[in-house]
Amino acid sequence: MKALIPAAGLGTRFLPATKAQPKEMLLVVDRPAIQYVVEEGLASAADEVVIINSREKKAIEDHFSPNPELVALLRERGKDTYADAVETVGNYNVSYVYQDEAKGLGHAVHCAADKIDGEAFYVLLGDVLVPDNQMLPSMQAVSDAHGGASVIAVMPVAEEEVSRFGVIAGQEIEPGVWKVESLVEKPAREEAPTNLAVFGRYLLSPRVMELLADVEPGVGGEIQLTDALDALLQEEEMYALVVDPSDGFDTGTVESWLETNNILYARAKS
Repeated sequence: MKALIPAAGLGTRFLPATKAQPKEMLLVVDRPAIQYVVEEGLASAADEVVIINSREKKAIEDHFSPNPELVALLRERGKDTYADAVETVGNYNVSYVYQDEAKGLGHAVHCAADKIDGEAFYVLLGDVLVPDNQMLPSMQAVSDAHGGASVIAVMPVAEEEVSRFGVIAGQEIEPGVWKVESLVEKPAREEAPTNLAVFGRYLLSPRVMELLADVEPGVGGEIQLTDALDALLQEEEMYALVVDPSDGFDTGTVESWLETNNILYARAKS
């Protein structure tokens, strides 16, 4: 089972900082944002993390590559704690595929189709952090309870924000778990079926990869993962796990990135 992390985006909201440095490599307290996401994937049932990268973002691959020279230098200088950190990150089980054109999240996920090999898989958006690593196991438990069905994480958002997200329609079947009937990508406020927005964590049936091959461009002229999930609902059941806003952090804007740093720094010092 693989955990896929799409990371080929331009990081437009963070320009000019992201002109030379990938957004995913921006520091959140003591490590790059993408390191939190990789560690979450490795802490789950996944046996490998696959980063869907841009060929211009070599810094991401450098970060997760072994650097024995640096480790040796740090040890010579008595900085074993830093040496251990560099060595650990360099040995993470991470591989890469490439998205050579910016055609949307669905296209990015489909770039890793050859990695899936007919298994269920996770998708972890790289600008969403879940530091306690507990969301994926909770989603896996919901999937196991419903015959291996796909599960998405959703979070309640203010009504005026629903147009920024994909949102679900469905019925709550037990506290915190919904059976999904449909998904709508970035609906107008008055057309949103609920205020439960897809949060950036997915546990998906291998059928999704097959459907993505035929998805036509949708909102923004891009291939949307949400459209493949909506098609999946015509064939398979899907469930949503409602997560608490304190369970994860969206770092997709400068404001939310700063807020995440402040919250996690305060937690680290408490």
